[in-house]
Amino acid sequence: MARSAPPELPDIDELDEMEDFERERLEDLIAAVTLAQNPDQVRQEIEELKELVEHAQRVEAACVEAKLSRLRDLMQQQGFFDLPQQRLLIFTEFKDTLDYLVKMLRDWGFSVGTIHGGMHIGDRDTPGTRIFPEQQFREGAIQVLVATEAAGEGINLQCCHILFNYDIPWNPNRLEQRMGRIHRYGQTKDCLIFNFVATNTIEGRVLQKLLEKLQEIRDALDSNSVFNVVGEVLPANEIERILRDYYAGRFGMEDLEERLMRNVKEEHFRDICQSALEGLATKNLNLEMLIERRARAQERRVVPETIARFIRDSAPLVPLTLKTFATLPYTFEPTSTPGVLRQYEKDPTWRFPSLAGRYPRFSTDREIADENNLEWVTPGHPLFEALRRHALSRSRDALASGACYYSLEAESPRRVDFYRARIVDGLGHVVHERLFAVEIGSDAQARVSNPAILGNLQPTESAKEPPALATAPEQTAWLQENLLLPFLEEVRGERVAETDRIAAHIEMSLTELIAKEDTAIDRWAEQAERGVEGAAGNLKQAEDRQAELLHRRETRRQELERQKALTLQAVARITSIIVLPHPERDTPDIANLRPDPEPRQSRCR
Repeated sequence: MARSAPPELPDIDELDEMEDFERERLEDLIAAVTLAQNPDQVRQEIEELKELVEHAQRVEAACVEAKLSRLRDLMQQQGFFDLPQQRLLIFTEFKDTLDYLVKMLRDWGFSVGTIHGGMHIGDRDTPGTRIFPEQQFREGAIQVLVATEAAGEGINLQCCHILFNYDIPWNPNRLEQRMGRIHRYGQTKDCLIFNFVATNTIEGRVLQKLLEKLQEIRDALDSNSVFNVVGEVLPANEIERILRDYYAGRFGMEDLEERLMRNVKEEHFRDICQSALEGLATKNLNLEMLIERRARAQERRVVPETIARFIRDSAPLVPLTLKTFATLPYTFEPTSTPGVLRQYEKDPTWRFPSLAGRYPRFSTDREIADENNLEWVTPGHPLFEALRRHALSRSRDALASGACYYSLEAESPRRVDFYRARIVDGLGHVVHERLFAVEIGSDAQARVSNPAILGNLQPTESAKEPPALATAPEQTAWLQENLLLPFLEEVRGERVAETDRIAAHIEMSLTELIAKEDTAIDRWAEQAERGVEGAAGNLKQAEDRQAELLHRRETRRQELERQKALTLQAVARITSIIVLPHPERDTPDIANLRPDPEPRQSRCR
């Protein structure tokens, strides 16, 4: 039944958040609307619609659609017809367009998968769900993945480096989200992004002019940041409102271009890019420091086999069932994530993404993960961190009891105390956490030990008669002076240098913005005195903006000072071990395994 009144239309932000099936329902409601006032007008309207449908069908049957022809040409240029292993991601706005493209691509001989809002999340083994085509695309079972905005975020497709935006959304944030599916950590190739714009349409001509103008501004400012702030200059809801006014006949083509391009000016972008320095200041790079940290991290890194062994040994404590693969070392396929691991997400110190309901096949070796399109699980991955926290929770009693080990190097008993220490700033954020080991020998003297010492020791049963040093007091004063205070000073030096760099950027950006508002206040004040209409309101807005900037600058100054205020916290002994000389260390077979600290001198005659 035809409706005589249109449904209540959502705004552009609500449309962006809608799933595909919700948009389709809204389109059906709008399609049912008629402005006809009597049966004759309804019949006339139906006849006109039939003619439009027949015309559309003739165009579709002719297969001369310009965008589709361009799509095929580009796919040939990029070698998709000749390289079946090369993958392509295509984004479109509408489900109908998706279905049309899938049909044509399959007719051209491509294996195609889809992701759209009408699909459930599911898992990698269930066809018809979102995760299934994502996994198929990674594994190479399908060559082309066609998706609506449902795939705009939350999926990792770095196995692909070419993306076609068959439809262009006016919201720049959505374009950025689309590109982020392939331009992400683990991508090994330069990403190619192709945007399809029909320049024989009003929107296409305006978009082309907009992109040309943005490129001119980018060249003038010599900064790619121009493309990162388009959303601030041209909000998507404003673009939509201007286009609706144009189609409603409220103004002409020249006014349309003037309104859309009004704020696309070099000085406007310069101001926004300058103010963005405040947010980018935390990313200011100290190359020398980064090189040093990378070398240190490489030296201390945990190797894939150690991570795999930990995951294999800690999984039964959950319990979590893992499937292993003889042909793929350090690789597992887990069952559904147990609920007991989710409790760690509620901890205030959890700084990682949420755990997935079920993880796909993964490897602790990055090369194996990349070569086989697997998940890479390493320290910092939510699954690893949840297992680590659970293993620590289950081992507290054992850590409190301590343990006994044999050593081939030790010539007399010794005790090693393990301590954890955190450095916290004035905002309550943990800046650094480190593990220390203090060795106490039979002479009761404390020495620095390597926290990784356990890898060189052999576990044994507790000694029947523990050595006297087992009950010796902790060397807390020595620990404080020789390890903890140097640790604090080391981190303080790094933090002060970092906050000073941030402070310099904040002072530069906010002070310039405050000066800009000063100029605006003087201008509007002068106009207000002359009685110019609207000047008083503009003066009030400029004064409010300046007050907000002054408040923000003072707040950031105080925050940075608090970030410099570092203290040692949570210093605690985690466990202690007794290290005994190996009872067979002098036997010939065992003696050959003992390290020789003095290199043997070759004799020359």
